[in-house]
Amino acid sequence: MTDTADTPKVPVDTPEEREFELRAQIGSLWSGGRLFIGMYTFLLASLVFSYFYLRSSNNGQLWRLPNQHAPIVFGWFVYVLMVATALLAIFANRRLKSGDNYMFQVAGWTGVSTGVLALILQCVQLTRLSFYPGSSGYASSFIGFAVLNIISIVVGTYWLETTVARELTLRREDDQSDPERSGGLSASAQEFRAGVASMAYFWGFLAIAGALLTYMFYIV
Repeated sequence: MTDTADTPKVPVDTPEEREFELRAQIGSLWSGGRLFIGMYTFLLASLVFSYFYLRSSNNGQLWRLPNQHAPIVFGWFVYVLMVATALLAIFANRRLKSGDNYMFQVAGWTGVSTGVLALILQCVQLTRLSFYPGSSGYASSFIGFAVLNIISIVVGTYWLETTVARELTLRREDDQSDPERSGGLSASAQEFRAGVASMAYFWGFLAIAGALLTYMFYIV
């Protein structure tokens, strides 16, 4: 009689197990994207806190010296381009859900272009300032805002660019001619969609947060 007590059990890869693993991966992408936005919110909140703290304390009347104004035209152009990039990212996400890969690519690469242009203008703005970084509380806060905005644009634009480029790779690797269509989605296509949705949510968050920051530094 053969002793099978020490024989290792080989796990069986069933369709139910594969579906469970896929749902878990998609859920992880969904949760990770929202957690990243939450952590980024705390980063922006630190800037908002320092702004209002320095402004309310106004030690030595040095919150904002006369004629200290950031280049408003540059600021508004940067924000408009960021909003345009966010709208293009959201539009690309919706086009992908509907199976329109061509418009997804068009909207995605257009969004990358507007993001890069916003980054260039934000960097150029720093060379047009009429004040030194430590000359006042407002000046210090504005430099922090500009640097943080540069980081935000770089992160968002890089995420958008890699997403659009990955869609091309995914389409080549998948056996189906159009893997992103609603019928019969492959596992890789479903995971990709979850990543695209997180990217679009992040750009929407940047547009909303940018409205508050633009109001603080260019209007108030």
